[in-house]
Amino acid sequence: MNQRCSVLFSFFQEPIRPLEKRALNFLVNEFLLKNSYKLTSITFSDENHDQDFELWDDVGLNIPKPPDLLQLYRDFGNHHVTTRDVVDVSVGVDDDELEAATPILGTVPVFETTPQSIEQCLVVQKLEDQISVLNNEKWSLMEQIQRLESEIDFLKNENFAVSTVYGVAPHPSLEQVPHTVSEDNGRYLDIKSSENDSKHGNAEEKNLSSSAEHDTRTSKDDTLNSVPCKDTEKVSSCAPSAKTAVHFDKPNRKLSPAFHQALLSFCRMSADSRLGSEVSRIADSEKSVMLMLGRCLPHIVPNVLLAKREELIPLILCTACLHPEPKERDQLLHILFNLIKRPDDEQRQMILTGCVAFARHVGPTRVEAELLPQCWEQINHKYPERRLLVAESCGALAPYLPKEIRSSLVLSMLQQMLMEDKADLVREAVIKSLGIIMGYIDDPDKYQQGFELLLSALGDPSERVVSATHQVFLPAYAAWTTELGNLQFHLIPTLLSKIEKLLREGEHGLDEHKLHMYLSALQSLIPSLFALVLQNAPFTSKAKLQGEVPQIEVTRFPRPASPLQDVAIIIGSREQLAVLLQLYNHQLEHEGTTGWETLLWVVNQLLPQLIEIVGKINVASTACVHEFSRFFWRLCRTFGKIFTNTKVKPQFQEILRLSEENIDSTAGNGVLTKATVPIYATGVLTCYIQEEDRKLLVGFLEDVMTMLSLSHAPLDSLKASFVELGANPAYHELLLTVLWYGVVHTSALVRCTAARMFELTLRGMSEALVDKRVAPALVTLSSDPEFSVRIATIPAFGTIMETVTQRELLERVKMQLASFLEDPQYQDQHSLHTEIIKTFGRVGPNAEPRFRDEFVIPHLHKLALVNNQQSVDSKRLDIATHLFEAYSALSCCFISEDLMVNHFLPGLKCLRIDMEHLSPEHEVILSSMIKECEQKVENKTVQEPQGSMSIAASLVSEDTKTKFLNKMGQLTTSGAMLANVFQRKK
Repeated sequence: MNQRCSVLFSFFQEPIRPLEKRALNFLVNEFLLKNSYKLTSITFSDENHDQDFELWDDVGLNIPKPPDLLQLYRDFGNHHVTTRDVVDVSVGVDDDELEAATPILGTVPVFETTPQSIEQCLVVQKLEDQISVLNNEKWSLMEQIQRLESEIDFLKNENFAVSTVYGVAPHPSLEQVPHTVSEDNGRYLDIKSSENDSKHGNAEEKNLSSSAEHDTRTSKDDTLNSVPCKDTEKVSSCAPSAKTAVHFDKPNRKLSPAFHQALLSFCRMSADSRLGSEVSRIADSEKSVMLMLGRCLPHIVPNVLLAKREELIPLILCTACLHPEPKERDQLLHILFNLIKRPDDEQRQMILTGCVAFARHVGPTRVEAELLPQCWEQINHKYPERRLLVAESCGALAPYLPKEIRSSLVLSMLQQMLMEDKADLVREAVIKSLGIIMGYIDDPDKYQQGFELLLSALGDPSERVVSATHQVFLPAYAAWTTELGNLQFHLIPTLLSKIEKLLREGEHGLDEHKLHMYLSALQSLIPSLFALVLQNAPFTSKAKLQGEVPQIEVTRFPRPASPLQDVAIIIGSREQLAVLLQLYNHQLEHEGTTGWETLLWVVNQLLPQLIEIVGKINVASTACVHEFSRFFWRLCRTFGKIFTNTKVKPQFQEILRLSEENIDSTAGNGVLTKATVPIYATGVLTCYIQEEDRKLLVGFLEDVMTMLSLSHAPLDSLKASFVELGANPAYHELLLTVLWYGVVHTSALVRCTAARMFELTLRGMSEALVDKRVAPALVTLSSDPEFSVRIATIPAFGTIMETVTQRELLERVKMQLASFLEDPQYQDQHSLHTEIIKTFGRVGPNAEPRFRDEFVIPHLHKLALVNNQQSVDSKRLDIATHLFEAYSALSCCFISEDLMVNHFLPGLKCLRIDMEHLSPEHEVILSSMIKECEQKVENKTVQEPQGSMSIAASLVSEDTKTKFLNKMGQLTTSGAMLANVFQRKK
């Protein structure tokens, strides 16, 4: 009884085991959450960051979750511990040891009234642990047998005589001596219970001896290096104990072996625990090393810091490669993929490197059977880092998988993740892996599936995913498409058809996002198309690397988005490309395109279809014009200058037909008003920047400006050209050259157009250029004999006031605008007054404060006063509406008290008089504003301005502001003008 109590006491005093700690942590956290200790629970979770408190399975036990702490506490006092006898089993494992090895619930004392389900779980757990312990013991005995065989061989070779050492007669059978010695060693190093007497010990020796002999016979075929080497030339492949005979000094004493063993039993060594058993056995072969690592690593990994666990990857991989047991290998690979809870980029790279090394070592069959299941299990893991590891693994392992698995299972896994995963980073990794798969797939039946995946990737809402598609997936898919012969006959034509369908369906609203998606895909295919043209050219057979290789100009090709879009890489090498380019230019310049099917397809089918599509897009859509301009620019730069001059430009020129006889031609004018003009000007004529190229661009823009002006056609196409070119400062001088041509043109229509175009070129232009080139041209036009030309300069003058800070230049512009307002010859020019008021409303909030206070607001007051005398109601309402927009925009600016009293309020009152008769809804807003202003001014409560807050804005009550905003949607004011109301002053 005392012995049993001491055993139980020592059992409950053992330090807590890792799995016990994780289980108790889970139950404690559950208790805290159920009882509203949320902050304590959060702190507790942070202190145990390596544990997931949402999943019981994360604890690591294969048993159901036990009852919560409250139930365990209430139930504990109703039971007593069932006593058990300690019995030694044949393999030397005590029942107490078995219970000690049983995690958590296995160590809970068995209660008489435990519910049946818990009892069953305990039984199952106990049996599984017995199996595990017996398996470990089996491997231990196999290693012991191997060691004993080595010792037998050593004793035979050395003619070792036991009688010489111990003074006893030699044993009749030499083979039995090592067994006896080994068993004695085992008995006294594996410290047995003191209650085992000598008789019991003798029985155990007999059992162990017979068991060892039996295991030797049955396991020789499965044990590596079990037969010792006797040939010295093969020493390197032998177990360490057979390589070198270890000699120990023998004492010149006559003590019996039993006395020696009893004496050694007082050494403090522990071999009765799992770790002690591992320490006491030194591996003497490759297989035993692998078995030892397979047993120890699952216990080592959880106790290594998360930040350092990647240091274990070599050990895990080496063991997984060489371990003989499939179940153990699966466990090790599972540990590898679960090594780090949320692996960062560097840690994932290390794991992937290990996976690739494993794949290279074991071959495609084991990669499919052992590594892929680990990926599949984590495809829906809750942590994106783990799903990211799966996505990256699919690409990294692609070269080492069976080809039928690449095109089926792996492709399906990636497709599922692309469609379902919500994390942008994961989908980006999926796209890159899909690109790698496309480089290895060779099943033509998967082509259509790849195309559908491509469209899904291009339409992904994440910019990261779309970028990865253009950099990796699309070039890889294009390479496969080229091999299949589908680039010219399916991929490119299908994308063009989708663009045409968008344009047909988008007459009332084009989906610009989809247009960008398809056109950017076509743009990314240009390098692959050019490579195909070179590889299928008549001169390809002549392209041999002989002698000095010509150099390729650095600017010959546009900068590729990724190495996979580099023509040199697609072709094979920069040297090979240089040779092909030399032959390509010679062929185009001297021999033509006869028999060159791929290039003829580009010239006769692709280019005409693209030009037709360009004519259908809305010229007012800046984004569409820019997209197509960039596409043609890349196309022309990739195919070269000779191709552009001889194949592209003639087709555009034939469509545009720029000649004097077409000035009155409806067809010609129709083409000139379409997007064909800006795309040809900015996408084709800007590809090359030699002097003759710039002259051609200048001449084209001059002709378009002339023809559109003389035919009274809309100027949208010309404006689009100026906006696109004006975005690049390199073309500012060129645009001013074109405009000066219009300034000195004999036709007033052309001069008027030039004056309006100046406004578009001013933004982003240097002040020096404005001072030297723009201002003189505008002053010239402002004194033009035609009033329409003079009026057309007003928006450009306003833009100068808004963008330029040079004092002298601003004064010149101010004087010119003053002449328009004060010269009697302009007194009845309604269109001039309208243009000035619109310009004041547009530039006033952003102009220099002094210009606004001294010029803009006083002149608006005068214009409002004059408008009260206007007898024509239509003109009066037109001026009043533009004044209302201007005052609305200026109300956001700071206005001094004097200016408010002398000009702003009187101007509002004049405007209210007009609105009373012509637009009552405007009059309501104006009356509220005036009333608030007057109250504030009379009460002298105007405060110092803060920031850019205006007095006018501070004078308007919240109620008035609400009424104002509600009415704004009902008025006829322009959206562009109202937008200026809320702009910050520059």
